[in-house]
Amino acid sequence: MIADPWFYAVAVPAVLLMGVSKSGFGAGFGALAVPLMALAVPVPQAAAIFLPLLLVMDAFGVSALVRHADRRLLALLLPAGLLGTAIGTLAFGVLSAAAVAGLVGAVTLAFVAIRLLRPPRADAPPPPRWLGFALGAVSGFTSFVAHAGGPPVGFYVLPLRLPPLVFSATMAVFFAAVNLSKWGPYAWLGLIDGRNLATALVLMPLAPVGVWVGVRIARQISRERFERVFLAGMVAAGLKLLYDGLAGG
Repeated sequence: MIADPWFYAVAVPAVLLMGVSKSGFGAGFGALAVPLMALAVPVPQAAAIFLPLLLVMDAFGVSALVRHADRRLLALLLPAGLLGTAIGTLAFGVLSAAAVAGLVGAVTLAFVAIRLLRPPRADAPPPPRWLGFALGAVSGFTSFVAHAGGPPVGFYVLPLRLPPLVFSATMAVFFAAVNLSKWGPYAWLGLIDGRNLATALVLMPLAPVGVWVGVRIARQISRERFERVFLAGMVAAGLKLLYDGLAGG
């Protein structure tokens, strides 16, 4: 396993941050977790270490929230997310980590700008379902390459004005399915190895802590404040990913 103290200095907060985002609360901040860990290890290795942790986080999040999920919305998003995962598998060896980070960051900031400049009216119709499918696929792709799927799908789901608990539950189920679909491709790409798995095992006790905190907050926070936190997470993630993309390019 990795023994570098600097790695754990960045990995511990990254795992806790991802755990909170897995509850649906602050989901935008989850996109920061892999770039944060990537301060100590390459992006593909950070993504590989996170995958077993995500499995545990998903189990806790889904068990706590699944009964509140919007099944009709999942019927739209899940096939799209799995399609994005397949595209990510094919593109993984073509696109550099910096290019993916920069692209995700730019798109995320564009989403936030549109949201802030043209906030949805209370009586506005929901966004079209084709947009949900397209952004679900983008989310599956960015989730595969950097576990940064929250901002794209959040841009579609947030205007639906779901109660925070329903939002959190739907995102938990969606990403549980997407993350489960990554195991075969990650193994095929050679990212699942003994060193990464051993490192993930050391970090495993932290996995449920962030999820528990996020679920507790999602049960108590108002929808308006929930949206503000989510958008703040998207801005932070977008800026960090764009910076990583430009610096790496």
